[in-house]
Amino acid sequence: MDVTVRSPGSATVINAISTGCGSAFGIELYVSVQACLKPSKTIFKTEKGVDTALMEICVRKVLEKFNVTTGIKVQTSSNLPVASGLSSSSATSNAVVMATYRALVDDGLVSDNSLDDYDLINMAIDASLEAGVTITGAFDDASASFFGGLTITHNPRREILYNRPMEEQSILIYMPNKKSPTAQSDVSRMKLLAPWVKLAFQEALKGNIYHALTLNGILYSAALNSNADIALDALDSGALAAGLSGTGPSFVAIVPDNALDRVQEAWSSYPGRVILTGVDNMGTRVVDHG
Repeated sequence: MDVTVRSPGSATVINAISTGCGSAFGIELYVSVQACLKPSKTIFKTEKGVDTALMEICVRKVLEKFNVTTGIKVQTSSNLPVASGLSSSSATSNAVVMATYRALVDDGLVSDNSLDDYDLINMAIDASLEAGVTITGAFDDASASFFGGLTITHNPRREILYNRPMEEQSILIYMPNKKSPTAQSDVSRMKLLAPWVKLAFQEALKGNIYHALTLNGILYSAALNSNADIALDALDSGALAAGLSGTGPSFVAIVPDNALDRVQEAWSSYPGRVILTGVDNMGTRVVDHG
C-alpha cells in the first residue's frame, strides 16, 4: 500500500548556529514523499539532480529501529528550493522517516503506536546529522517543519520552548541565482554574532517575532556576506519583517497584502526570482493512502 507524506519547509526567525537556540515557522512550500514496501530491493525516485544520500539514511534508520529487512520504493517531489535556507533537508528527512514508518505500519510489520512524534523527528535529525547536511541538527527548522506554525527551540537539548500557530500572513521569498548548503557555511564568523543574536532571541521569546526575524536576518547577512539591502528594501516597501533565512541565500519577508506589489517590485531589481507563499500551520502529515 502506498502512503504519501507532505512536509513543509520553514523560514528562519532566529538562526541557531551562533548560540544553539533558534526559531522558525512553517511555510507553504513542500516536499512530498510516496513510499511503499517492495519484496526485494529499495528504489529511490527523485527529481533530476537530487542526491538520495539523506533519503537512504532516513530509510535505513527506520528499518534498523525495528530490525526489519524489506525493500521499499521511495518517490519524492518538491516545490521547495534546495540549499536555499528554507529547510529543504529537514522537510525531506521528516517526510521520508514518516512515510517509511507509516508504510511499515500499513503493511502490519510494526504497530501503530510504536513511535511518537518526537521519536520520528529525532530519527530525522539523526539522519540529517549523519548525512552532513546540517551543522546543529537544525532542531528549530525540523520542529517547525514537523509540527507547523512557529517554534522556539533549544537545539542542543532538542527541546521545544514554544510552539503555536503562526499568524496567517503573506510570505515573500527572494531567491538569488545561487545555492548555499548550510554545511559549507563559515561557523566561526557566525559565532562572533552570539551576543547580538541573543538579543534577537530574547525578542522572539517576548513574542516580538517581526523584530527578532529582522535583527537576526541582518546580523547573519553581515557574517555571511549577503546583501542586507535586500531586507532593507523590503522593509522600506512596507514589509513587517525581512531578513536572511538560515544561512541563505534566500531572504524572507512577512508582508501585509497592501504592500505585496511594492515589495515584489523592489525585489524584482535583483537577479533571481521572487516566490509568493504563506504560513503552514499543519506540519508534516500523511495526505494520502493509496
